[in-house]
Amino acid sequence: MQSSILRHVVRSGYSRASDPANRIALIRHLSSDKTPSRTALYEFHQKHGGKLVDFAGYWLPVQYNDQSIIKSHLYTREYGSIFDVSHMLQTYLKGKDVISCFESICTADIKGLRNGTGTLTVFTNSSGGILDDLIVNRIADDVLYVVSNASRKDVDMANISNAVSSFKTNGKDVSVQFLSSDDQSLLAVQGPNAVKTLQKLCSKDLSKLFFMNTTTDTIAGVEGCRITRCGYTGEDGVEISIPSAQAEHIATALLDPTIGNLKMAGLGARDSLRVEAGLCLYGNDIDETTTPVEANLLWLVAKPRRVENNFPGSDKINSQIKNGITRRRVGFKMDSGAAPARQHVEIYNNEQQKVGEITSGCPSPCLQQNIAMGYIREEYKKLGTEITLKVRDKHYHSAVAKMPFVATHYYQAPK
Repeated sequence: MQSSILRHVVRSGYSRASDPANRIALIRHLSSDKTPSRTALYEFHQKHGGKLVDFAGYWLPVQYNDQSIIKSHLYTREYGSIFDVSHMLQTYLKGKDVISCFESICTADIKGLRNGTGTLTVFTNSSGGILDDLIVNRIADDVLYVVSNASRKDVDMANISNAVSSFKTNGKDVSVQFLSSDDQSLLAVQGPNAVKTLQKLCSKDLSKLFFMNTTTDTIAGVEGCRITRCGYTGEDGVEISIPSAQAEHIATALLDPTIGNLKMAGLGARDSLRVEAGLCLYGNDIDETTTPVEANLLWLVAKPRRVENNFPGSDKINSQIKNGITRRRVGFKMDSGAAPARQHVEIYNNEQQKVGEITSGCPSPCLQQNIAMGYIREEYKKLGTEITLKVRDKHYHSAVAKMPFVATHYYQAPK
């Protein structure tokens, strides 16, 4: 359901002919019957003109009255934006056996991480399929901080709880704490001016906080905030974990025009930004039937873990590394004048044989052309390979393209 809603959200950002109110009503109609939860910024979003929709079981803004989705997208790339991502699952795990416990369900080499650093990883099933993608941070030898997808919250909580229970049954020292959005919120501050604005509210020197590094600091007088340099846009930025009681205070401080020029942004811009950055959305581009190898995410399977061969589905994944695969996630750029290719659009070769399917796509505000990603038969993965995309019974010329589609600006440590 999340993916279906988001397809309509993104369409709404680029369709100038239809009534925005009707589009939002359609999105709400597509949502589940369960009453959505509210983040701590629910009333803040309303006060600032946020158009709220049910996304992953939460009321979240798709955009704000002061900007279209396109303008919000471009504003994020040029200046910076604040996204409420409090719907994400935040988790702490503790104990002297916490690293081996968490490595038993994911593909990351957490033993090889320095304290204060993190990495993107995936939970896998016994067939090598992806249960979820997530970020795990090694806070200390015996403490991990994890952020995973809201749409997979139940799956992730069960997966982590089962691992913890199994280790504890065997006399190991590990415990888990799942944070509620009622208690802890999460803000993503993304764009060229994101960190320099946040710096004016912090005491620590953020120039020493590199990509995938994490620390705690006082922000706008609020103690114990966790700042992690990461994000979902391809831009430099941070995600800030803060007490929910202080979420509005910190969001208001970040928006203060006397210290910066940040604006609020919603789901529409968040999705088009991540597509330009070539980043996956769970349920669209990856799921339990796709492996990290097929998803072109082999880099998430750390080399020491491939050798250890002791995570769920490791036999299948190592076999694919050795013997190859039949399909792979790649990017596509479409010719001028072509209709946008959304999820489930079919991919054809020059002989009009179906060779794949699109998983995500949108018009790129930065490139001003339609872009997409999807799975194609392995023999067609080469950059520049010409294919056609069938959109509403019409075939449009396209070609395999490099991802990310636009340059990323992650704040990397000097080599």
